[in-house]
Formats: sequence, C-alpha cells, structure tokens
Amino acid sequence: MDVDRETEINLSRREIRVLLLYEFFLGHKATEATNNICRTMGQDIISTRTAQRWFSRFDNGDFELDDSPRSGRPTEIDLDQLKQLIEDDPRLATRCVAKQLGCSHTTIETHLNELGKT
Repeated sequence: MDVDRETEINLSRREIRVLLLYEFFLGHKATEATNNICRTMGQDIISTRTAQRWFSRFDNGDFELDDSPRSGRPTEIDLDQLKQLIEDDPRLATRCVAKQLGCSHTTIETHLNELGKT
C-alpha cells in the first residue's frame, strides 16, 4: 500500500522507532526497513542512515526506544531574582545576569522579552 501524496502521517520519533524495531524482528535489513516504512508512511519519514544507526543499536541488544537525557543548562530561572537584578541595575549586561543565575545569556534575553524589558 503506497501512501497517497495528499495524506500526511505525523509519527513521533518513538513511533518510528517502534516500526524500525518491528522490521528488525522480522529479520529485514535497515535499507529494506526504510523502504517499507517510507512506502507506507510517507517518503521522507526516515533516512536509511537513521535506520542503520537504530539497527546497529538493536544488534547490540539495546532496545530502548526513548530519547536519552540531554546535557545542558536548565532553561528555568528564578524570575523574581531576575526582576530584582534588573531593578537594581537596569543596564546590567545579559551575560552578567546569566552568570549570576547560572544559565545562558539567551535564556536571560528570552525571559526579559517575556517580561517586556527589552
């Protein structure tokens, strides 16, 4: 069954990975799995290279389909503390505020925008 070009199927990453795992357990190769999934779900839903990476994980016994936690600074900050810092010194650079609050300067810029302070 080929997908009608007018039909758009929105699958989450996890749902696509379930399809890959199903194809893996059927004994298909990554390329064949990609062709099957793209033919039925939509032409650009997954690349062969992505399927190959997942098949490699499955070959190694790793069947975890959820995304791994990512590193990085949290984007949540204490808005009251941000407001206080800005009230104390309105000309304080966003990088200085970011350093004091332990986040990136873009996070500060985003929150200042939300507060109407830029």
